[in-house]
Amino acid sequence: MARKPAEKNEPDFENTLKQLEEIVSRLENNDLSLEEALKDFEQGIKLAQLGQERLQQAEQHIQILLQKNESAKLSDYQAEE
Repeated sequence: MARKPAEKNEPDFENTLKQLEEIVSRLENNDLSLEEALKDFEQGIKLAQLGQERLQQAEQHIQILLQKNESAKLSDYQAEE
């Protein structure tokens, strides 16, 4: 699958998450009109899709790197507590 180059005006993954968090916060505050809430919801859906695409691209990149180095093992992430 060919990778689509990131658009210059598209935020990176971290900024995408930040924008999504801001939208969720605004929607949870219930201070928006229906029109504003729908606009924010639509933007949130677009950002979520963009974030998902970026994660898939990163995963594909990792898989390619692991295929080049067959001795590297893929294992589940263990969070430090």
